Amino acid sequence: MNVASAASAPDRYVVLGNPVAHSRSPFIHHRFAEQTGQSLVYERLLCAMDGFAAAVRHFATEGGRGCNVTLPFKFEVPALATQCTPRATLAAAANVLRIDGDCWLADNTDGAGLVRDIEQGAGLTLRGQTVLLIGAGGAAAGVLGPLLQQQPAAVVVANRNTPRAQSLVGRHADWAAQHGARLVACSLAEAPAHGAFGVVINASASSLQGAASPVAPGVLGPGSLAVDLMYGDAAAPWQQWAQSHGAVSRDGLGMLVEQAAAAFELWRGVRPDTAPVLQALRQAMAAGH
Repeated sequence: MNVASAASAPDRYVVLGNPVAHSRSPFIHHRFAEQTGQSLVYERLLCAMDGFAAAVRHFATEGGRGCNVTLPFKFEVPALATQCTPRATLAAAANVLRIDGDCWLADNTDGAGLVRDIEQGAGLTLRGQTVLLIGAGGAAAGVLGPLLQQQPAAVVVANRNTPRAQSLVGRHADWAAQHGARLVACSLAEAPAHGAFGVVINASASSLQGAASPVAPGVLGPGSLAVDLMYGDAAAPWQQWAQSHGAVSRDGLGMLVEQAAAAFELWRGVRPDTAPVLQALRQAMAAGH
């Protein structure tokens, strides 16, 4: 490739994961690029389970400018970066890398995306709410800090492995205190003992396993907002379960678009309009694309 063609080549971005063929990120980012007049290419990159770091380094040596990271590699991202944002440091996990030569910045936009989708997409203010966060893995770690920042009355983290929930809560204890939120950990079985919650967020892998819900319906009250971070067919059992117990259900598609917009802004310096992209994505999925 000559110098002129190299200079005019669009910047390259990828989403890395295993599996990754299902990812809607290329659809989203290509529409963000069209909307904002940015020149870029965005693709999927399947990583071997033991080959994430090598895949990112190879992508960077080929001129890659940034990547989104999905399951199961989010906990591996901070160790690769030369710098982490405060929210990535707090989560000890990241879903975004910005590559500027030898400077690699890790960020976690999951929580910001979830908060924006709940407050703007669902129209629910998190301040003063009681929140149940189900799960203590990478997804839960990414959203807990931004949730606490909205000053809910309380957040209960429930997980099958209680010590893992306790570890996540312990890492966020000071952050919760700064924002006046009560933060506790419990097992999945103990969650209903805390009463009904205004917001219930499923950040566990239960939807990927085809389960309707990992917790008893006692966690839901009339009109509770029940959000699954999965979307499409994977989230359908959760949404049906929530609706059957009087809750308002929401899948994770809005969060997906919002966290992508935050990543796009980190890379390109411009914030895209998410509403038309979310609408187009839902229409494409409904049409089977």
